Amino acid sequence: MGQKDEIGKLSWRHVTGGVCVVLLGLVMAACSQEAADQSESQTEAVTDAPVASVPHMPDASLIHKNALVIDAHADIEIPGNYSRYVGDDGLSQVAPDKMQAGGVDAVVMAIAVGPGPRDEAGYAQARLRADEELAAALALAADPANNTVIATDADAVLAAQAAGRSALILGFQNARILGREVSALDEFYAAGVRVFALTHMGHNDFADSSRPVFIGETGSYEVNEEHGGLSDLGRAAITRINELGGVIDVSQLSKAATLEVLSLSTAPVIASHSNVQALSNVRRNLSDEEIRAIAAAGGTIHISAFRGYLFDSNDAKLDADIRTARRVAGIAEDYDYPFELYWEIDDSQIQETYLTTVSDLLGPGSIADMIAHIDYVVNLVGIEHVGIGNDFNHGSGIAGYNDASEAQNVTEALLQAGYSEDDIYQLWGQNFLRVMRAAQDGKAPPAE
Repeated sequence: MGQKDEIGKLSWRHVTGGVCVVLLGLVMAACSQEAADQSESQTEAVTDAPVASVPHMPDASLIHKNALVIDAHADIEIPGNYSRYVGDDGLSQVAPDKMQAGGVDAVVMAIAVGPGPRDEAGYAQARLRADEELAAALALAADPANNTVIATDADAVLAAQAAGRSALILGFQNARILGREVSALDEFYAAGVRVFALTHMGHNDFADSSRPVFIGETGSYEVNEEHGGLSDLGRAAITRINELGGVIDVSQLSKAATLEVLSLSTAPVIASHSNVQALSNVRRNLSDEEIRAIAAAGGTIHISAFRGYLFDSNDAKLDADIRTARRVAGIAEDYDYPFELYWEIDDSQIQETYLTTVSDLLGPGSIADMIAHIDYVVNLVGIEHVGIGNDFNHGSGIAGYNDASEAQNVTEALLQAGYSEDDIYQLWGQNFLRVMRAAQDGKAPPAE
């Protein structure tokens, strides 16, 4: 074969190869176009399909700002008096600046006394203390720097919120303040008190307490029941509170007394700071029977941020460790709540060691513990019968909720737990206000 033939053959190979490349290119282009068309078709199908909504967490800060935030119970701190229960800054856990920082619109401030002698001197001492606490609350509201008012009805609470002012609703705890005079209720009502609880720790002449007091002289407790519920004075007091239009508070009452109040009261009642006995077996917490009865009468149970009433009483190891700490401190091993009887320890160092030991055993407590109690009551009787009452200034405060300034953390936790915006509005204040308004509406007309 000559050179021409070789060139011809070469040329042919190149020509035929080029044709193949062109043909291959055409095929690939056709395939690519088909793939592109298919992809475009799929894109159109996806575009035409309905877009699934993406769930998002509601704005907790906005919900908290819009809510009427009411704390149904705190104790009054008298400025200048020592208290182990105030904040690290030495001030009330519900001081006006803390309320405003935490978006808390109103707090029920309780004029309260503890147990003591039930004689003329004891009654006089209790009344003196009550008058001092009342004066402290009124002075706080009178200071323009606090931007705070005393609210005596539901409309006044709402008006304060609308004006950007904090509201104090005055409460009353322990009829030992009254001595044996039911008529003294009128004096406190006239001074602005609107929420009335008949007992604290220890029985009095009006009712049995859920917490019989320990008598140091005898080394034993009071009898479990002195009156079997309410005394005649107690029954008269319930009638009078209804006539005045006050809110009856059953926190701290014995079970029999609570059920008797519910059989007598013509208005719904509240438990201002009571947790669930089924979760924390503490006698001052509420049994299911009491929770159902309060709800059936239209009332509200307010859950407290108090770790001593939120702890898991079913934890066997925790129970054993608390009992050991009590034996070491020289107090009774059996207990109703973990810190019980610390005040009976005479040696201040042993007392401090005991309190520290039990505190470490319980841990800081958590908002999740509090929400577990809220969940329980909601599941038992419904959202419309649950509120929040923290017992601030009396040992309350848990991790993330040490005082009023951290109230929004509770709102955030409620949202994370699945509560809706409307649920949160009910829990924080609407349920309390409903009871307050019902009590007002049941007020007896003035005598002519």
